[in-house]
Amino acid sequence: MSEDVPWLTPTQLYAWMQLTGAITQLPAVVDAQLRRDSGLNFFEYSILAGLSGAPQLAMKMATLAQMANGSQSRLSHAVSRLEKAGWVERRTCSEGSRSVEAVLTDAGQEKIVEAAPFHVREVRRMVIDPLTAEELSQLRNALRKIMLVASPEAVRLIDETFAEKGHVPPE
Repeated sequence: MSEDVPWLTPTQLYAWMQLTGAITQLPAVVDAQLRRDSGLNFFEYSILAGLSGAPQLAMKMATLAQMANGSQSRLSHAVSRLEKAGWVERRTCSEGSRSVEAVLTDAGQEKIVEAAPFHVREVRRMVIDPLTAEELSQLRNALRKIMLVASPEAVRLIDETFAEKGHVPPE
């Protein structure tokens, strides 16, 4: 082993393994729950949820791709599936640009309202309920620090979305 590499201590390695385990296992469990209870995958749910919280239930495709953590190509394919189901429509942005935005339909709003309670129960079961209020606060703060290094743009988008809903991000 090279002496110039700052190798992880056993404690650091254990924390890293726990984090990577959570990163890989949580999405699979959430995806399985959503498929079972609503017929949506996690990416599709993220799209519908993002649109349901957006002003006028619409968002530019580029912003939606970033919010849902997917490429423009992946988003386009997913929106096509959601359009076929009648849950989303595409239209030229109302602000006069050449951009395209996705718009949540009434049927899409009904679908997210139907899917959300099952999803929230699973999120509570896996992440919220096992933690004390103090542990949840520590987790939130630690994840924010990690995200500020990994993807400051994602943190900005989360903060803006939270603020648009009239919420103040917790300290």
